[in-house]
Amino acid sequence: MMAVSFEGSDASVVKSIRQRDLLNCWLRLYAPARTLPRVAAYQPERLDDERADLVNYIVDHNFTPVRFIIDSNGTRMASAYGSNGRGRYLDEYLGPILGPVALPAYHACVAHQLPAYTISMIDDINGHAVAYERLLLPFCDGGDQGVTHIIASLKTISEDGGFEIRNLMRGHHSVPTPKLSVVIDHNLAHRMPGRIATGDMIEID
Repeated sequence: MMAVSFEGSDASVVKSIRQRDLLNCWLRLYAPARTLPRVAAYQPERLDDERADLVNYIVDHNFTPVRFIIDSNGTRMASAYGSNGRGRYLDEYLGPILGPVALPAYHACVAHQLPAYTISMIDDINGHAVAYERLLLPFCDGGDQGVTHIIASLKTISEDGGFEIRNLMRGHHSVPTPKLSVVIDHNLAHRMPGRIATGDMIEID
């Protein structure tokens, strides 16, 4: 697995307003007792609007290191990776090229039992630079195993405007280049959601 250094940060590092809202909802559940929330208690606003960018994972602690079972597959992720991975282990789904780039964030989320956030850059088939922003939120549904579930929010954004999302991650020989890798461990308090400002980043299909 690729050696990736994860620094500590607070919620302000997250660029997408929608991902900040998702993180804020997680913080509201986490902050009172500093314990991992249950998946069933996580009910962010406008959830239906986000489902296409969300992926649920089950953490399989029967392996060392742990493995991640894809329990759903957002339509945009399936399009970007070229197939639906539901029921498969994430490492198998990603394969030997993409796995070492993506998996360290999931393991950091489990190890710290805190949200992890990464930004990677990749070019689409037309040469447009695309930012791939990943927010991982940890949950525990009982027991002493720590993180048992992860909900991932995956956003693809290009300053060039439109881009080709189909097979974005597998359509050519380049792989995502990590630009930011953090664990959100500072100021873990619930904050009132901010307003969407003109010019804020949005995801583009």
